[in-house]
Amino acid sequence: MINQLDSVKDMQEKRRWMEAYMPGKPVNGLPFSFKYGGISSSDFLADLPAKTIISKIDENRMEQTVVWEDAASGLQIRCVSVEYTHFPVIEWTLYFKNSGLKNTAILKNIQCLDTFFQLGMDEDFLLHGNKGDTCTAESYEPYKLTFADGEEKKFAPRNGKSTGGNEGWPYYNLQSSDGGVIMALGWPGQWASSFQWDKKEGMNVKAGQELTNLYLKSGEEIRTPLTVLLFWKGTDIVSAQNLWRRWFWLYNMPITENAHPAPLTHIQLARSFTDGEEVMWEQAKAYQEAGIQPDVFWRDANWYPSDQGPFEGGDSWINTGTWEIDRRRFPNGFKAFSDWVHEQGKKFLLWFEPERIGDTNSTLAVNHPEWMLDGTEACGPILHLGDPEALSWLIDHVDNLIKTEGIDWYREDMNGPGPLPAWRKNDPFNRQGITENLYVQGHLAFWDALRNRNPGLRIDSCASGGRRNDLESMRRAVPLLRSDYQFPDELFPQHKQRIVFEANQSHTYGISSWFPYYGSAVVSADSYHARSFYMPAFCVMLPKDWEQNPETRAAVKRAYEECVTLAPMMLGDFYPLTPYSLQLDQWIGWQFNRPENGDGFLQVFRRMDNKEASRKMQLKGLDPFAIYLVMDMGDSVSLSISGRELMEEGYFLEILKKPEARIVTYKRL
Repeated sequence: MINQLDSVKDMQEKRRWMEAYMPGKPVNGLPFSFKYGGISSSDFLADLPAKTIISKIDENRMEQTVVWEDAASGLQIRCVSVEYTHFPVIEWTLYFKNSGLKNTAILKNIQCLDTFFQLGMDEDFLLHGNKGDTCTAESYEPYKLTFADGEEKKFAPRNGKSTGGNEGWPYYNLQSSDGGVIMALGWPGQWASSFQWDKKEGMNVKAGQELTNLYLKSGEEIRTPLTVLLFWKGTDIVSAQNLWRRWFWLYNMPITENAHPAPLTHIQLARSFTDGEEVMWEQAKAYQEAGIQPDVFWRDANWYPSDQGPFEGGDSWINTGTWEIDRRRFPNGFKAFSDWVHEQGKKFLLWFEPERIGDTNSTLAVNHPEWMLDGTEACGPILHLGDPEALSWLIDHVDNLIKTEGIDWYREDMNGPGPLPAWRKNDPFNRQGITENLYVQGHLAFWDALRNRNPGLRIDSCASGGRRNDLESMRRAVPLLRSDYQFPDELFPQHKQRIVFEANQSHTYGISSWFPYYGSAVVSADSYHARSFYMPAFCVMLPKDWEQNPETRAAVKRAYEECVTLAPMMLGDFYPLTPYSLQLDQWIGWQFNRPENGDGFLQVFRRMDNKEASRKMQLKGLDPFAIYLVMDMGDSVSLSISGRELMEEGYFLEILKKPEARIVTYKRL
């Protein structure tokens, strides 16, 4: 991924908006709102002195902190903003702290974003976004919405998982006739947003923690979601999304030991959740015998004692809460295995689910009932990460396991319906939203502490698939499993095999406009199926017949080698080449392009009920004056074609078989 060259118009639009709305001397008012003691924030802050501190983070970022303090009540409000000097991006977070000795008045309806975007009288806005992950074929499905005068559209995730649900994707692109603004939120909890169009006033956009109606105790501090805006000019929304991808890669990806996440392959080390140490070693050796050298060896759930809880058989892994190694199944723990992995220059990943306490007989449930938040009884209560003692214990305990067992990747899951019912149920009177806010701060502090104590550690974010992938989470973790909707019907009968593979093609189509890095797992060696799962973090799962079938082993190895070749290019720019579709009578395809390297590829699928055997695909982002060496992956024949011809006339593809997947690579000569 490369740096973004300055766009004068984009940067001018950002500067114009900042001068109108950001703290300092805003022309049109501040871009956030709240009520304090029944008084609007605009009136309340107007009467308070403001102190401004400006500092340089690095060559490309300037931080501004504006502090207002009410001497009468002790309430302190801080707005910490960051301007990116070579991207048209501004971000901010608000903090509210009680520095007095008594409880504050009620803080209500805190909106981290509350502002207007204007258009000409005869223009209309389009709102672009995606569905969140729902563990269905429709996960990440793009949408484009129009507005009638006075119409309001609202969005929120499902039950506190920040990117779960059809309305649960906190990433938007609001487009006008000559540009737009991309907006995103960082809040691993229950956020809410709304867009209301008024032809006279403009588009009013609001966002924040969904429910805040609370007072602060002495010394207590809460915060808002992180808000990020990216301004763009022109009519090319795909270029705007690629500008976002580049900013996201540079500034919203976790940096570990001065490095961004690298493309990788990873493997699962169990046939079922009840397998133990012996199978882990067998699986690791089996992959190597198949010619697969993964970057990460992954042991998933149920390595802890799980046979004394309410869930039985194949569901016993749900009995969480005793975070110790089950020495009956893993008599040597994981250290010997992780040492072996490290000797090969590879990494070891271990699954955790520390928040949900599924086993009522677990050590946490029995020894620390005061740390439990009830309200999600179906899958167990949750550990209160807003409790300093509970948080401190969890940090120390998991940190110790990371160190003693040689863990390089901490994978965190969160199953069950979501934490929101427990948060809401445990809010005291006149403290609505406080449990969630302190909990979210605790969860982020937990991840920060693990990373600070273990400088080489990487975190994989999972919450029943891709349901907690907001901006703040993605600054600390990556989604190695973008959705649990990945397995064919022999593993999960509720999934229809005909659509699982097409669904994952469409997942890639939808999520790639927003995230440059994500992963999933493929369990089929067939070329059409395997290519549906190619992505920067590619998990290889051996099919059941791989030991008996040399053709299957060869197909698995071929898929692995193909994805290793392609993955670095997936971090480049993304261009949809067809409309989005889940229908089986369609083609779907896209292009990944690295203009600085002069390479990329197009990936195209002809689905099983399609009646068109050929198409021309017009490529994007090439040098029109350059010649490119173009080759169908798996074929030895190459063609030399100009960039102009590939973009204007297109590349002719004939696919006689169906279903079938084609990958065409190109390299600038």
